[in-house]
Amino acid sequence: MPKTKATALSMKLYIDRKAQRLLFAEASKDVVDFLFAILALPVATAVELVGKEAMVGCVGNLYASVEKLDSTYLQAGVANVDLLCPTVVSPYAIANTRRSLLCLPKAKNLFRCGKTVAGSTYCGNYITDMYNKKCPGNCGNHMTAAVQYLSSAVPSNDSGKVAAAAPQSAAEGIVQGVVTYMVLDDLTVTPMAGVSSVATVLNTFAVRDIGDLQEKTVQLGYKEGLAILKASLKSKSVLTNVFVHANNSSVA
Repeated sequence: MPKTKATALSMKLYIDRKAQRLLFAEASKDVVDFLFAILALPVATAVELVGKEAMVGCVGNLYASVEKLDSTYLQAGVANVDLLCPTVVSPYAIANTRRSLLCLPKAKNLFRCGKTVAGSTYCGNYITDMYNKKCPGNCGNHMTAAVQYLSSAVPSNDSGKVAAAAPQSAAEGIVQGVVTYMVLDDLTVTPMAGVSSVATVLNTFAVRDIGDLQEKTVQLGYKEGLAILKASLKSKSVLTNVFVHANNSSVA
């Protein structure tokens, strides 16, 4: 999957010097948007990003099996690439490259038959992502009329019509940017409620001396985003593995 150059994000880590483990991190809206967007990744896309050999469990074997399967054994209209590189339809996952970090594929355009019968009714009930594909109905026409995918996240009014969309600037990303967020080593994310939250975390990890804490600011780009995805699939100490134990040159 091609990488695009995106503005790096940053996150402040608080590390227990003695135990060499991360206690918590302070993260902005953009970082949390990226973390939550991981949930919208199709399984096959995650396998492609991580590498099938690195996957824990058997999903990598399914991916490899589809890769090797001859098209002779596939149903008409089905292609290996459709399973291996599925379209991301979640508007949150593809909001923009800066938040996704992993350069997720954009949703495909969809088309229906362009021929109309009985006035304004289109021919057939088929939709495709291939422009000008021959309609499987009896009209002999081609699929050229664009249709719009309506996400479940798009609100509608009582009449069933789509409500007016919020301004792009107001609806950008996933979470609000009015607060700083606390991210724990296991990727538990909560809004920071001030000193009391920090004190609770320190008490939980039995940190008695504030001098035992080390602060580090790390940059998150494609490399770090991919490392977080990999670690999140097999570890509960994600940020420690990626930024503390690993020899990561982005730590400053």
